[in-house]
Amino acid sequence: MKQKYYLALSNQEHRLIIESLNQLRNKLIAGGKYTDAADDVLLKIIGAKQKKFKVIYREA
Repeated sequence: MKQKYYLALSNQEHRLIIESLNQLRNKLIAGGKYTDAADDVLLKIIGAKQKKFKVIYREA
């Protein structure tokens, strides 16, 4: 059975991941290497649903 993973990202973190993956993809293209893995992850991050939620901090 395939496991699913969920990430809780802020807007800034989401943008940073996309920019980093795009830079990696550009480096791979410049080096003449395959970009399949970077493309797959980039498309998953871009197409992921965004869910709003609240974080409540409590002292123990």
